[in-house]
Amino acid sequence: MNETEILQPVDFLKQYYGYDRFRPMQETVVRTLLEGRDSLVLMPTGGGKSVCFQIPALMKPGVCIVVSPLIALMKDQVEALLLNGIPAAFLNSTQGNREQREIEQDCQSGKLKLLYVSPEKMLSESFFVFLKTLQISLFAVDEAHCISSWGHDFRPEYTQLAMLKTHFPHVPVAALTATADKLTRQDIINQLHLNDPAVFVASFNRPNLSLKVLPGLKRIQQIERFLALQPDNSGIIYCQSRKSTESLAAKLQEKGYRAGYYHAGMSAESRSQAQEEFVRDDIRIICATIAFGMGIDKSNVRWVIHYNMPKNLESFYQEIGRAGRDGSAADTVLFYSFADVASWKDMLSENAPANLGLQMAKLERIQHYAEAHSCRRQILLSYFSEELTEPCGNCDVCQSPRVMFDGTVLAQKALSAIIRLKEQVPVNTLIDVLRGSRNQTVMQNNYHLIKTYGAGSDLKFDEWRSYIQQLINIGVIEIAYDDHYALRRGILADAVLFQDRKIQLIKPEDAAQLKAEQKPKTKTEVVRDDLFERLRVLRKQLADEQNVPPYVVFTDSTLEEMARLRPTTPEAFRNVSGVGDRKLHLFGKRFMEVIAGFLTGQAREGTQLKGATHLLTYELYQRGMTVDEMAEERKLSSSTIAMHLIYLSGNGYDVDLAALVDTAERLDIERAIARVGVENNALKPVYDALQGRYDYTKIRIVAALLGRIL
Repeated sequence: MNETEILQPVDFLKQYYGYDRFRPMQETVVRTLLEGRDSLVLMPTGGGKSVCFQIPALMKPGVCIVVSPLIALMKDQVEALLLNGIPAAFLNSTQGNREQREIEQDCQSGKLKLLYVSPEKMLSESFFVFLKTLQISLFAVDEAHCISSWGHDFRPEYTQLAMLKTHFPHVPVAALTATADKLTRQDIINQLHLNDPAVFVASFNRPNLSLKVLPGLKRIQQIERFLALQPDNSGIIYCQSRKSTESLAAKLQEKGYRAGYYHAGMSAESRSQAQEEFVRDDIRIICATIAFGMGIDKSNVRWVIHYNMPKNLESFYQEIGRAGRDGSAADTVLFYSFADVASWKDMLSENAPANLGLQMAKLERIQHYAEAHSCRRQILLSYFSEELTEPCGNCDVCQSPRVMFDGTVLAQKALSAIIRLKEQVPVNTLIDVLRGSRNQTVMQNNYHLIKTYGAGSDLKFDEWRSYIQQLINIGVIEIAYDDHYALRRGILADAVLFQDRKIQLIKPEDAAQLKAEQKPKTKTEVVRDDLFERLRVLRKQLADEQNVPPYVVFTDSTLEEMARLRPTTPEAFRNVSGVGDRKLHLFGKRFMEVIAGFLTGQAREGTQLKGATHLLTYELYQRGMTVDEMAEERKLSSSTIAMHLIYLSGNGYDVDLAALVDTAERLDIERAIARVGVENNALKPVYDALQGRYDYTKIRIVAALLGRIL
């Protein structure tokens, strides 16, 4: 019986990834693929899709071919696999012919378990001939929604992947994606010709992500306040235009933030450099268009801001999903304004896609999400056909329930002005009239002469803008998109003006909400935070040495667990979630040294921390002190110091016990132990047999060297 028949999937999970248990649904997917059945796997970003095909690839004979859409994504995933001790490689246009031939030879000789390729590479005739020479364990099609024209990121080259089942009918295919509605799911199955596939739809709920929508006013100032609370964390700001990514990055740089930008108009070299700097934590903030993200496997993104509203909930969900992939808390903020909706409607109308009606409907759904006054997570999950029975408690609506007031008079003032302006002016002009502005537009058109001029001078411009947006949302006012966005009476207008219809409005949210009240930290939280920062600095150093992104070394959640558990022995370090065999070997000692240094510092300050007393002894030992000198320094007995050193030696610390006892003395004590024996760690019979020539400290050390005491 060979190893793969003995070991279970969870054994591979622990050995290579350092986790004791699978996430929900992962093990079922793994076993399904091991049985050779095609599968469609929908898991949220950060939900662990890769493990679902990587473990079957490790357990099955042959090599797994992974179709991945972006070079950067392949590179990151292969680096992570290699660091976990898993033989993997990628083939793409960045490599020379010689390097590609060597990788192909490694596949043919069985040295590799996973090979990542682009869909374009899969379609080349020469590569197809090469595939025929391999023993293929399975095909994994990542970002499978790209195959569907109904999806939000359609890529025509993906449609050619139907040839996989045609030419390799007995090789299982796993199609994996984070975002696909019901229509897209069925299209993926049809396009890939999956044979009676098992369909796995994991929960789309990412409870670690906070959800917040803010009015799109003074966005720069709001972002600055937000970043003041996130000084050392990585985040992405998604913008609608290329120009805004550059201008926003420049403004943040002026404020002292390490920010960069990314968009499709940059050269390939510049894009690659920006992405590399971000994933390696050389810059903390990336201002980007939607061109950025699919190739990012960075698990320590702690926040995502949408400077502009995306055009559908699929895109929004996928983009916020790039935060908190490690399972730790992360924040998401969506700025929302009517201008964003209008901009998208203009673009869609101009481009006139074949499914214009569907695209407009999807835009309307995200608009509803942004304008919601009920739990945002319930709305988001319902779009993906998932029910959340209780409000989430981690969105702005749940945390700050909306307080309504009677806004009927405000609605009547706005409607009256619209009518007197002959339903021909846009939002800003209407507000100027209501507030009694004397700007050029108002004066030249004699708008200052109408009866309702200045009727709303008691409100600020931003307040009026918020109220008018709400009146548009509920149907009191309409926008003529085809007539320069002029405001007109909506379906409820007559009822408000003539039928005593009452209108409930919400006071505009103060942008200062981003100054979230911070709970006072307890002493233990401060200790953890200080240690976490030390571990994060070390992680960055090691990542640079290994030439990989920091999150590939360890995720933030693994560092948080280290900071909480403070492991100072290899066995304890091995028990930290996310520490596999190879990472323990590569990095364990360096991290334990930082933890030990932290604990000894705390011990010197009088903080009682488990294991700190042993580490203080170790610090003195490293200075070259004798056992007696250490005992005097620490005001402890020499026997206690000896027990510390024995414990440290037995737990992987560099302590040479043999050097603490003279060779002749050691031989004498060994003979006495052989004659008398040591039972239940009792050393007095040995001491008596030696007639008191040696103290208990030396006897204890020699007994430990012989393995006779604990």
